[in-house]
Amino acid sequence: MYDPLTINNLRPLHEDVIVADMHFTERLTNGGIVLRGDNGKIEGIRPRWGRVYAVGPAQREVQTGQWVLVAHGRWTRGVDIIDPSGTKHTVRKIDINDLLCVSDEEVHDEFVKDGI
Repeated sequence: MYDPLTINNLRPLHEDVIVADMHFTERLTNGGIVLRGDNGKIEGIRPRWGRVYAVGPAQREVQTGQWVLVAHGRWTRGVDIIDPSGTKHTVRKIDINDLLCVSDEEVHDEFVKDGI
């Protein structure tokens, strides 16, 4: 296991988008029901939401801080980083051609699993 990298200034290239806060473990519905982790299982084959951590200078579709829904598997493996404030994040580069939708607020993905 590698220690997280300390990153002072993460800048994606061109139109690239880096996301954080993608959930692969258990989830909690608004009603308090715990949905078990489904990563690596058939039911885990679904789009996932992530918070935009950084965007490249040519990116015009999304902004840092927004939430994006990304088609299943259209992201890289996660890399753990520590930002200048000392907060640990797992970041991933996503395929911008597989952005399905954008939200300014966090969306709980148990509501979109069957709708996509």
